[in-house]
Amino acid sequence: MQEVIKVEQLTKSYGALRAVDGLSLSVARGMVFGLLGANGAGKSTTIECMLGTKKPEKGSVTILGSSPTADRKALFEKTGVQFQESNYQEQIRVAELCEVTASLYRNASDPAALLQRFGIGDKGKSLVKDLSGGQRQRLFIVLALIPNPEVVFLDELTTGLDAKARREVWKILSDLKEKGLTIFLTSHFMDEVEALCDRICILKKGKSVFYGTVSEAVENSPCEKFEDAYLWYTDEEETAHENI
Repeated sequence: MQEVIKVEQLTKSYGALRAVDGLSLSVARGMVFGLLGANGAGKSTTIECMLGTKKPEKGSVTILGSSPTADRKALFEKTGVQFQESNYQEQIRVAELCEVTASLYRNASDPAALLQRFGIGDKGKSLVKDLSGGQRQRLFIVLALIPNPEVVFLDELTTGLDAKARREVWKILSDLKEKGLTIFLTSHFMDEVEALCDRICILKKGKSVFYGTVSEAVENSPCEKFEDAYLWYTDEEETAHENI
């Protein structure tokens, strides 16, 4: 299968703190890949380095065969990004925000169709500030998909959604995966990871402590359930440096 994302020996420090330590991973086209770990494990820094918004001391990243720093403009057209802490104008209407976003891309998807698909088609005239937490989260996913991307980065994609809405989002993403979309996600919901991810990488203090499938993560631990295995790999009682 075609390799869409390749990370080799990625290393990034903040002073004496090694946030990402020699991380390597590979994501094939049409794969859902999960980057997991406790708060402070290095997930956010890894993604920021992958997207070119932070510069690592060592290592390399390619997305769709291109460098996220040297080829930023070309990758912009092919990559969608949704962050948990997304900052959008609060006083803009939903449809207007979507239309402005679509205008930035040459081959954008139909925003109205995406809003309808994610269950917020009736919110086009609403201000962003008036949306509920779950509606905002679905809007942020829509905005990430408007570029009609080949690869999309989703950070805690179903935070704030109820169980029914979460499963609806899973179904939509699974359908998009079948059409060839590559999805790179972070999540603290282990049932979500089990339902969506083909492969995972678990980080602890910036290092990979497991790389493989969910079933392999269980098999290589003393646990019978994936959630217990994840906690075993991560020792999640550690809370220092939460925002790394």
